This record gives sequence, structure tokens and C-alpha cells, in this order.
Amino acid sequence: MALALAVFCLGTKSYRFPQLPSAKKMPHDSEHAMLLTPSPRGDHGATALLKLFPIWASCLIYAVVLSQWFTFFTKQASTLDRRIGTLVIPAASLQILVNASLMIFLPIYERVLVPLARKHTENPSGITTLQRIGVGLAISIVMVIVAALVEMKRLRVATKYGLLDKPEVTIRMSVLWMVPQYLLIGLSDAFAIVGLQEFFYDQVPGNLRSLGLALFLSIAGAGNFISSFVVYAIDRVSTSAGESWFSNNLNRGHLDYFYWLLALLSAIGLASYMYFAQVYVLKKKELIA
Repeated sequence: MALALAVFCLGTKSYRFPQLPSAKKMPHDSEHAMLLTPSPRGDHGATALLKLFPIWASCLIYAVVLSQWFTFFTKQASTLDRRIGTLVIPAASLQILVNASLMIFLPIYERVLVPLARKHTENPSGITTLQRIGVGLAISIVMVIVAALVEMKRLRVATKYGLLDKPEVTIRMSVLWMVPQYLLIGLSDAFAIVGLQEFFYDQVPGNLRSLGLALFLSIAGAGNFISSFVVYAIDRVSTSAGESWFSNNLNRGHLDYFYWLLALLSAIGLASYMYFAQVYVLKKKELIA
């Protein structure tokens, strides 16, 4: 934190921001009066926020899916063979693959995919923010399906070598099997997370931009709360029916069932998002000059 603060302070002389004219120097001609007078057709703050609620709600399951790579993905990795050559990597170190894939794919998206899409859509951004979010949601479904398939293979290997009741023994399966799902998370973020941030910032009234960013951030917060509730409810139900899906002994658990359930919920969430995105009317760009 101290290093980040020092870097920020060293760069303050190079930062630029628009200078707003003072009230005394503002010309009072008809052109500038139009800029200061809110349009009668524009949405008021409360109405604009209510319009955003269906999009916000339909993306909550996406946040639930993303919350798993901090917890269950790491716990799965800890049971696998984490040797790469002579190096044994920590299970949590795989999380860096998410940021790495995000950093690699974003320039590819901006420099390659956007120009290609622009030729077909004639949209300066290539695709709209709503379309970008939708692509990210679809990729997250693919990601959780891949996670379910990898977990099914992990359980088969554990059964094959008689390790179901030996959670302390490393399963003879390379941790590299989990790399694709981490990469898909970063790919999904490049579409959905960036798109959501741009969408909520752009669609709120100009004087509520900070609230738009808060709405974007609240998706992750609410998604984590929902994830905790879903895990708690499933744990109670599955325990009463026999073995918990989230047993401390993952070899006796059923994270694969949980991932398939998330895939189903994500598909429902994507369908609802597509409906609300189609009926949503984008806010007109405001004239600022």
C-alpha cells in the first residue's frame, strides 16, 4: 500500500482532468443554457436506476459462478499433483492465470476483434456493451461445465486408485487439468466485467456516475452473499440425504453436482439477461460540447 501511494503521488503532476468553467465566467447565451437545463425527455435518477435493475439482477448468478475460483477451485487444486518439473506450486497460485489471461486477451480484443466486428456491425465499439456482457455470461457457462467435467475425472481417478477415504494422499492427476477453467474465467471477465462496468457507468444520469460504479461493484458483493446461502442450503439438504456435496473429504463430496447446478442456473440467468437486454432502451448520449 505504501508503494502504491508513493507511485500515485509521484504521478500527480502528470495527471490531467477537464477544467469546468466557473459560474461567473459561464456565458449565458442560449447554447450554454441548453447544456445546463436538463432535458424533459431524460430519465430522472430514480427512473434510470429502476431501468437498470433487471440487467443487474440477471447478472447475479454470473457473480455466484465467479466466486467459486477463490474457494472450491483452490481446494480442488490442493488435492492434485502440483508438481511441474521439480517445482511444487501452491494451489492458490493458479489464480494468477485469471489475471494473466485477462491481460493477454484484452489487447487482442481491442486490436483484433473490435476492428473485425466493426466491419460487419459498423459500430465504433465493434459490439454493444450489452452484447459484450452476454458473450461473457455465455463463456462463464462453458467454464463451469469444464470445471464439472474436470471434477468428474478427479473423482474417477480417486476411485480408481482407492483414495476415496484418503484425502491426505495426493491424487495421481496433474493440476494442469484445471488450467483451462482458470483461463476461461479471465476470458469471461474480459467480456462481462469490462462490459458491466462500462454499461452501468454510461447508463446512469451524469450526476450519478459514482452510483453507477457502485451498482457494478454490488453485483460481485451480492453474488458472494448468494453463493454463501446456496452453499449453506445445499450442504444442509445433501447432508440430511446422506453425504454432503461439500464434504471436508472432497473425494467423498460432489462438487461436480454443484457445478452442473451452477451451469443450469447460469443458463437460466443468461436467458433472462437476453430477454431484458432486448427490451432495454439505451440512454441517448448527452451533448457535452
